Amino acid sequence: MTASSLGVFPPKPSALAEMFTGTPSLIGAIHLPALPGSPHYTGQPVSEIARFAVEEAHAYVDNGFDGVIVENHWDIPFLKPGEHGYETAATMGVITAAVVAEFGKSVGVSILSNAGECGVAAAWAAGASFVRVNQWANAYIANEGFIEGQAAKTTRFRHRIGADPVRIFADVHVKHGAHAIVADRTVAEQTEDAEFFDADVLIATGSRTGDAASVDEVSVIRDNTVLPVIIGSGITAGNVAALMKECDGAIVASSVKDNGRWWGRVASDKVREVSRAAGK
Repeated sequence: MTASSLGVFPPKPSALAEMFTGTPSLIGAIHLPALPGSPHYTGQPVSEIARFAVEEAHAYVDNGFDGVIVENHWDIPFLKPGEHGYETAATMGVITAAVVAEFGKSVGVSILSNAGECGVAAAWAAGASFVRVNQWANAYIANEGFIEGQAAKTTRFRHRIGADPVRIFADVHVKHGAHAIVADRTVAEQTEDAEFFDADVLIATGSRTGDAASVDEVSVIRDNTVLPVIIGSGITAGNVAALMKECDGAIVASSVKDNGRWWGRVASDKVREVSRAAGK
């Protein structure tokens, strides 16, 4: 039984319905080139990166997707939460603002790894509607080391700067890590934890970027929350129809890139294939 069903919190309106008109909601991930401050940054002007982001967004939205999420995926190796510099929040804000100017409220921000406060700062400055936070509740071991849930710090920071309209998309059973340290929390319990800690949308993923979530795991998450549930990895034209029967939408990237990997360019024809398969 969830916190909402017990009446601890009033029922929330669907954050997906606030942002997107399509059902299921398809969100394309824009994997940015390396940004200032990261090891792979080559001095490219931020204005050029912003143009890249707008081009990628058009490839998604012009071919049937409902929105996009802007992500600093080339800032590898990723920093832990609280370690990101001012340059990351500022650059992500400027780039995302260019995308928002084209596409309005159907835009989100993801700053890796797990940078809830930095993401909210960039999203609020840019006029974006949501952020993705990979570990919202509990803790786990990831490539970056020990990662704690960011709910308490992020919600307080969001409120302090007046950014309460920015919605939280939170992963459950997060990829790229040893889940819940000692694995004593079931997926059902982790789902309830994320809802109790005031997430707005829950995300089911595979074990790493590009891997599909299992139907069983998506079903467990869906059955233990009143929040919208989307899939955060592994969606293809071949599986999208079956998986969308189990959830409310998906974040898509690798399968619609020209090389089939996250670091490729978005291919319009592949986006159309996924959109059509999803019934868009």
